[in-house]
Amino acid sequence: MAKPGFRLALLATVLALIVVLLGAYTRLTHAGLGCPDWPGCYGFIAVPTSDAQLAHAQAHFPEHPVQAEKGWSEMIHRYCAGSLALLVGLLAIQAWRRHGLGGQPYRLPLALLGVVVAQAAFGMWTVTLKLWPQVVTSHLLGGFATLSLLFLLSLRLSGAFLPLPALSPRLRRWALLALSLAIGQIALGGWVSSNYAAMACTDFPLCQGQWLPDADFANGFHLTQHIGPNYLGGHLDSEARTAIHLTHRAGACVLSLVLLGLAWQLRVEGLGRLSAALLAALGLQLALGISNVVLHLPLAVAVAHNAGGAILLMTVIAVNYRVRAVPVPRAIAQRRPWRPHLPVLWSGK
Repeated sequence: MAKPGFRLALLATVLALIVVLLGAYTRLTHAGLGCPDWPGCYGFIAVPTSDAQLAHAQAHFPEHPVQAEKGWSEMIHRYCAGSLALLVGLLAIQAWRRHGLGGQPYRLPLALLGVVVAQAAFGMWTVTLKLWPQVVTSHLLGGFATLSLLFLLSLRLSGAFLPLPALSPRLRRWALLALSLAIGQIALGGWVSSNYAAMACTDFPLCQGQWLPDADFANGFHLTQHIGPNYLGGHLDSEARTAIHLTHRAGACVLSLVLLGLAWQLRVEGLGRLSAALLAALGLQLALGISNVVLHLPLAVAVAHNAGGAILLMTVIAVNYRVRAVPVPRAIAQRRPWRPHLPVLWSGK
């Protein structure tokens, strides 16, 4: 049986996924500076449209002429992110009021509130620092962190997964390794996006017709790019972007091998459905990634690739959640019917 707050957490999770996809759409359409100020747009709560508003925008932001389509992409993203912040605030208030009740998460909603506040700051810096890659990548990671924590909160409040007999420590290690690598791969994807390196290689499996084209890894992963320039479109040369792209591909290969190993371990332990879900999410993401290259980054596929990354990450989180479920003796577990409301993973406060 689901606990109080489950529906609100699930709604927030869905909205967080939408915010992540809107952020991807904003980056991919080069609309990150569609509104050159924050939190408004040219000093207004919405994109300026009247003659007086346009004149005000021209006077105060002469270097950024109003582009309504890009402005609305950015503002819709901000509206949805603001709505998500309100939902997370409500979850934190509920957690505070229900603190002490059995099975009610307390620290997780408060941690979520802290992450959302940090996300607001990164959203502001993304604009004020003119798409500085370090901030853009951190902002993307913060969005995925918000989605992940909300999904975990939804799992805890749903009462999903009956504690079964203890699973092997090897499976837990595989699951934790997969989660770590998935987070790292998402960070690499953010670095690809913020440095506009997605099209550094336009063929597959080769890159520029070679297995190992010229690549400048030192500049590609130079993390101290100075603040000041407008980074829209990126400042790195071709070889540096190639290095970023190749690293992302290599990371995808390593992660895929680990996920295949994890899927096999899940199947051996009798968790066939989780294994199938993991393989499906992996296959979808690999297909979308390859399609991005061979189709030359079509917008719909590129946004779907971000969605695929989110789905794959949530699947790996669900696996970690399940394999760390509080174990009970095998004899007791075999006598009990399946009850989704029994204690679940990380049930402590």
